[in-house]
Amino acid sequence: MSIPTSWKKSSFSGGGEGNDCVEVADLDTHIAVRDSKVPQRATLTFPAGSFTLFVNALKKTP
Repeated sequence: MSIPTSWKKSSFSGGGEGNDCVEVADLDTHIAVRDSKVPQRATLTFPAGSFTLFVNALKKTP
């Protein structure tokens, strides 16, 4: 698996420097996720299809 080079932060990252959120990176077949407050720590990876299902479920949550 490749190492992410381009991270995207949510537009809902909070005020100030916007470091109260997660960042995601597209790795072709997987999605990498890290904590924006401590980006040097562990990165989680998920199969792209599973991550898409997860995000879609969140969008349906009231």
